[in-house]
Amino acid sequence: MDIEQFRNYCLSKPGVTEECPFGPDILVFKVMGKVFTLCSLNDFQSINLKCNPEKAIELREEYPQIKPGYHMNKTHWNTVYIEGLSSTLLKELIDHSYELVKAKLTQKETLVLAELEKQ
Repeated sequence: MDIEQFRNYCLSKPGVTEECPFGPDILVFKVMGKVFTLCSLNDFQSINLKCNPEKAIELREEYPQIKPGYHMNKTHWNTVYIEGLSSTLLKELIDHSYELVKAKLTQKETLVLAELEKQ
């Protein structure tokens, strides 16, 4: 997966926006204003993804490319090094992160997102 494939996949999800709030090199994707993934624009070797804490531990044990989140809460975030991982697995991890954040949205945000999903 290259950065354009990653970007297009993230932006294909309802309610997702992209921005660079941490400077011009860090690309952040949010669902309804809440971060679910981020990466470096200049050095696209890894992505940070939110993860269920138990699943995060399992993934780190199974895949050497998955580490505790760099500059993130290491309980809830993984840094996923892309090389050697399939696009299918990467998409599953992106989906998991998106769904975790989506599950924590307020009722109002959930209703707005539901309307976006219908479009």
